[in-house]
Amino acid sequence: MRLDERGKECPIPIIEAKKALENAPVGEICEVIVDNEIAVQNLKKMAEHKGYSFGVQRKSAQEMIVRISVSGEGTQTVQVDSEDAVSYADCKVSMTEDGIRKGMIAVISSGTMGTGDEKLGKTLMKGFIYALTQQDIMPETVLLYNGGAFLSCQGSDSVQDLKTLEEKGVKILTCGTCLNYYDLSEKLEVGTVTNLYEIAEKETAASIIIRP
Repeated sequence: MRLDERGKECPIPIIEAKKALENAPVGEICEVIVDNEIAVQNLKKMAEHKGYSFGVQRKSAQEMIVRISVSGEGTQTVQVDSEDAVSYADCKVSMTEDGIRKGMIAVISSGTMGTGDEKLGKTLMKGFIYALTQQDIMPETVLLYNGGAFLSCQGSDSVQDLKTLEEKGVKILTCGTCLNYYDLSEKLEVGTVTNLYEIAEKETAASIIIRP
């Protein structure tokens, strides 16, 4: 199989390659065409994590063909040391049947990811929320407050991805005080309104907090 991922932003090439290989038989080869070295390295990390064989042909600075093949007994071979095995066992105890990790919450307090260029930060945040929808393990709750409140409202590029998370069982909660402050109360598109008491309750009770 061959995927042309040139011109696509992270994490799309990784996610599409992962999907293509999920049910592939042993020996199946997936060729992924990308146009930058970062994409090559990201695909390599994904392959190593999954226990897949990896190779790359660099035809030019803008065209690299990454070859990933399924190897081992079954669809994947993943080496896990004893310490990791304990950690994975713990995860299973706190997992729901639909892949939600109990006690894990994502806290988004801005419309951008990281500091620096605002346009880049918005692109990163959009990509991060999309990447959340593609995870095997998802947070129990996504909390949106301050600038993050815009992400669940009309006009946001992330509304559909947040709806996808909600459909998969993730609770999407947006700060009501923030909605009022930014005059967004009538523009909420996904999830429900929350308050500072519940936000504090969720964060203090959380076992894992993700802050992009």
